[in-house]
Amino acid sequence: MLSFIGKRLIMLLPTLLVPLFLVFFLLRLAPGDPASFMLGIDATPEQVDQLRDKMGLNEPLHIQLIIWLKQLVTMDLGDSIFLKQPVLQVILEHMPTTILLTIFSLIVAIIIGVGSGIISAVFRNKPVDHIAMTGAMVGVSMPEFWFGLMLILVFSVKLQWFPVAGFVPLSEGVFACLRSLTLPAMSLGLIQAAFIARITRSSMLDVIHEDFVRTARAKGLSPRLIVFKHVLRNALIPIITVIGITTAVLMGGAIAIETVFTLPGIGRMLISAVSRRDYPLIQGIVLFVSLMFIVINLVVDIIYTWVDPRIKYQ
Repeated sequence: MLSFIGKRLIMLLPTLLVPLFLVFFLLRLAPGDPASFMLGIDATPEQVDQLRDKMGLNEPLHIQLIIWLKQLVTMDLGDSIFLKQPVLQVILEHMPTTILLTIFSLIVAIIIGVGSGIISAVFRNKPVDHIAMTGAMVGVSMPEFWFGLMLILVFSVKLQWFPVAGFVPLSEGVFACLRSLTLPAMSLGLIQAAFIARITRSSMLDVIHEDFVRTARAKGLSPRLIVFKHVLRNALIPIITVIGITTAVLMGGAIAIETVFTLPGIGRMLISAVSRRDYPLIQGIVLFVSLMFIVINLVVDIIYTWVDPRIKYQ
């Protein structure tokens, strides 16, 4: 297993470098200049050029790339241009919010998605199946930010059950923290639950008519035991795959949701960094998100062997 993990990490290195290189070059080719943003519209061209030279932006692109790669090797992500803080420190300060939001959203998506998918498969073509799949279709079609605004309107403005925006750190109380994350997590989780429900239903229907399921019924096993021990367990591989994809999608969707709910997470920080052309901070956040995607894919591959012992990695 350790050799497999090592090989996967080596194979995933290009997956990590490609988005980093793309972001590096696209940032410098895009309109806008960090030095101009910092000095304002009253700055003279000489002042802008002097600051660009101080920041190393006047160097050729390949020289800037080499300098940045050397910093990556030493785990030095540089300093944020506008925040005047080390990029790694900024990421570590805002990372807990995004991770908590992703975990909360994932729990919502798994419970509702897998649960409704199982019910739809067991009661195929029944009214409950049609209702669940119609809800899943509507959920897949809704933009996350619009759904988040609707939740704010109903549960925060009208009913006043949850705060309109803001985040309460976990250190100030678990209940207060979860309450501040409930609506953002629902905005992300319910939409992804629709996707998981469709895959769960489809995967279970592929298994539910297999010979071993008919044999289990012939033995007189209870329907609940058949569904959870025989059908669901043999249908887990596609479900685990889509949950892994969902986890990555949730981290990406957090960018819009953190902006809507004013959460101090990585996503909102990325939007702010892009608007200010804060190159080091943007590159650091992309590196962090790419690493999280790699870890998620690796964890999913490892879970495969636990769910289905027939899968062996060389």
